[in-house]
Amino acid sequence: FLIKSDRAVSCSKPFRYPRQPMARILLIRHAPTPETGSRLTGRQAGVSLGSKGEAIAAQTAGLLKNVGFAGVYTSPIERTLETAEIIASQHGLTPRIEEGVIEIDFGRWAGRTLKSLRQTRLWSEVESVPSRVTFPGGESFIDAQYRAVAAVVRIGEQTGKGTAAIVSHSDVIKLVISHFLGQPLDLFQRLSISPASITILHLPNKGQPMISAVNSFNEVLK
Repeated sequence: FLIKSDRAVSCSKPFRYPRQPMARILLIRHAPTPETGSRLTGRQAGVSLGSKGEAIAAQTAGLLKNVGFAGVYTSPIERTLETAEIIASQHGLTPRIEEGVIEIDFGRWAGRTLKSLRQTRLWSEVESVPSRVTFPGGESFIDAQYRAVAAVVRIGEQTGKGTAAIVSHSDVIKLVISHFLGQPLDLFQRLSISPASITILHLPNKGQPMISAVNSFNEVLK
């Protein structure tokens, strides 16, 4: 389906939702790295969780200890893969790489400090009208939203009536949740997704998608 507002659409293309039963999807942001909150690392390689991040990922894994996962999926970026491995290991699973939930391609912005980026003219558009933004040498928010939502729907189909975990990135998770809320893309920045937090999305075979938790640090029951 395609959701319109006076300024933006929630996705660039319409979706056809499958008829078969679908899943409960746990969208988990990666645990923090030493650079989280100070530098836009984007898709750059070599940015690891470190010991503090690994400990925080283990805390989130503990909140999921009673969940029976049909699968654990992850962005291929190092910090998400490390988080997913910590979560999956306590369930005897190996994370599956899902390119559709990779970090936004920030192009020439990647590697710069957030302080420097806030001084650019584009930053105000990122904050207020992200539907108009394509990062220099990179990706648009609209394209990122479309491929991430498509990946979540595909994983839901594969999971059936079970539960799947998807470890991804803050903006990607916000874009997915914004879509399923029917929220215009220009308002997605109103959502907050903290490192190692859990957001729960239900994709039923009939009726509307439902979100039962956002940015949660509560234990998830089976």
